[in-house]
Amino acid sequence: MSIRTSLLLASAVALAAAQPAFAQKQYGPGVTDTEIKIGQTMPYSGPASAYGVQGHVEDAYYTMVNAKGGVNGRKIKLISLDDAYSPPKTVEQTRKLVEQEEVLAIIGTIGTPTNTAIQKYLNAKKVPQIFISTGAAKWDDPKNFPWTTQLYPPYQMEGMIFAKYLLKHKPDAKLGVFSQNDDAGKDYVKGLKDGLGDKAKTMIVKEVTYEVTDPTVDSQIVALKASGADTLFTMATPKFGAQAIRKVHELNWKPLNFVVSVSSSIKGVLEPAGKEASTGLLTALAAKTPTDPRFENDADVKEFKDFLAKWYPKGDIADGSTVTGYISAYMTVKVLEACGDNLTRDNLLKQATNIKPTAAPLLLPGIKISTRPDRYAPYTQMQIARFDGKSWVPEGEVFNTDAASQ
Repeated sequence: MSIRTSLLLASAVALAAAQPAFAQKQYGPGVTDTEIKIGQTMPYSGPASAYGVQGHVEDAYYTMVNAKGGVNGRKIKLISLDDAYSPPKTVEQTRKLVEQEEVLAIIGTIGTPTNTAIQKYLNAKKVPQIFISTGAAKWDDPKNFPWTTQLYPPYQMEGMIFAKYLLKHKPDAKLGVFSQNDDAGKDYVKGLKDGLGDKAKTMIVKEVTYEVTDPTVDSQIVALKASGADTLFTMATPKFGAQAIRKVHELNWKPLNFVVSVSSSIKGVLEPAGKEASTGLLTALAAKTPTDPRFENDADVKEFKDFLAKWYPKGDIADGSTVTGYISAYMTVKVLEACGDNLTRDNLLKQATNIKPTAAPLLLPGIKISTRPDRYAPYTQMQIARFDGKSWVPEGEVFNTDAASQ
């Protein structure tokens, strides 16, 4: 054999070896040629059980995607376990998902205290903890917790947006602040105070908090009314949000009442509180309200209604958690698609933290989801809306702020 022939043969062998290696599928735990296994915990029971709908909607969405062929030919298998909104239970269930079920990632877990309980564990194991349903500032920390990302409007940004609204429309407000005594509550209040700036000291006349173990929040609302406040900032999860709204009404107190987005569900909060008690409330929204008559012919809303009718008929379009779950599942599918055949934990994180501005279905006009390796916060825009007794009606312009810098 000549030297030239030997070289050509060697080159051919090397090329043949290189090509399959280049195209080779790369899989992390929970992934095969036919399946992508992901996990989450949800409060299907306990004090935040109203949010459990979100997990059911996500599961239904993946079932729909699987019926259409899955993601690049692979079916999504979601293992969603009840944690009762109890951090110790979240730890137990998450360890089961990672160590026994060997899921690719933890996606969409609800709650600030619950996600806090598993953040260090998942980051130490380099397991993606992505698109979690909480807007706490701590989730936008690429330096210290690179494996954790959120998919919820940042709480501080939302508090700041209400502050901007107040300064523009009611600069002489006597403001009462009611919040949950945890990281989420503190983030909302920090954003509110940062947005008010120097005026925070004069505008805020009373601050009270509650614990998730409290049976009711009646005493806190009574104290806020007694302070002389004519404006109320209500940061509560659904059960306590409904209690607070109802108590304000029972006291015949009529403050301008802003309820944060985590407690803005018509089905989960406003209906239990009472439509009469809820009419006139303000909130900040990133997504459309499917019950709003103005969106009756909207293509996204029509598709959403069709989805619920076919894949989750128990779902109520008036429940904000159905919208949150729908958007979360849509974005999860998008990042899984972007992974192609490189379904490793590293690549999944890379795709989740490099999202180009995306007008996900049901987002309000002008609002998009995006992430960067140096900014994990997915939203920088929200809009104030007022409840008219039937639906949330957007009011004024979309506020835009850089949440990552707050």
